Amino acid sequence: MGRGDLTDTEWERLRPFLPVGNGRCGRWRDHRQVIDGILHRVRTGIHWRDLPERFGPWKTVYERHRLWSADGTWERLLQEVQAEADAAGEIDWDIGVDSTVVRAHQHAAGARQPAARAPHVKRGRERGTPGRTAVAEPSRPPGGGGEAGEGLGRSRGGFTTKLHLSAEGRCRPLSLIVTPGQRADCTQLDPVLDKIRVPRTGPGRPRKKPDSLAADKAYSNGPCRDSLRRRGIRHTIPEKTDSQAARQRKGSRGGRPPGFDKQRYKKRNTVERAINKLKQSRAVATRYDKRGYVYLGTVTAAALVIWLRT
Repeated sequence: MGRGDLTDTEWERLRPFLPVGNGRCGRWRDHRQVIDGILHRVRTGIHWRDLPERFGPWKTVYERHRLWSADGTWERLLQEVQAEADAAGEIDWDIGVDSTVVRAHQHAAGARQPAARAPHVKRGRERGTPGRTAVAEPSRPPGGGGEAGEGLGRSRGGFTTKLHLSAEGRCRPLSLIVTPGQRADCTQLDPVLDKIRVPRTGPGRPRKKPDSLAADKAYSNGPCRDSLRRRGIRHTIPEKTDSQAARQRKGSRGGRPPGFDKQRYKKRNTVERAINKLKQSRAVATRYDKRGYVYLGTVTAAALVIWLRT
């Protein structure tokens, strides 16, 4: 086992949920070897062609990562690991929401053709090994619409991508969204919350609603607060200085100030620490993937490792 490879314990946690067929009348190359190759590239950020020989053909490793990013396999694996943690009561549902800007390498530009629909992947027999049925429904990957369609944009940092996420109280990502770098944080609050989906290990609907939410001033506006009230989510978001001054100028017509819990807001650092953990992976800290859905798969694989090793 090389540095950064899956341990035997981590492999046994993932193995029951992996696809059992490749949809082309054949079998997958050894899953563990290929996953170790994917994680090596995610951790180091090297070219796919420069993968060490011990991981097998580089193109096999790349195609497996591309396919699993397209059909939702990485997301499904993350949800399965989250479900185990939730069943054991190990998830702190006082979450934080934030975003981070990721510099896009020049190799991330130049995607020409629209992303094709991913081929069907067999998930095992319906009554076979538990957990092999799909949790995230496969769909056509987004992309093919130029830079914006691939989650690339121009911001103060230059050629960038923005990663929006929610993180639970133990600094582990719950949901991930990729947008162009200039996209405002407040516009992605609902999509980030919609992607929180932790299945139950037994009967019951997946859990989607946190106990509380903390966010910074980027989310301090009426639509964000109204959305959180409709969802019934207690939230702690500081009021912007200009909004506070405008409310005070109106006097009694300005209404009451929004509630703010200083002690709860101190826990917002959990999402910042989750971002720091994700960016320990060099392929996350700098985007090299041309396709937006492939980069999202890269980030999801990094988040999966965090869950397995925390």
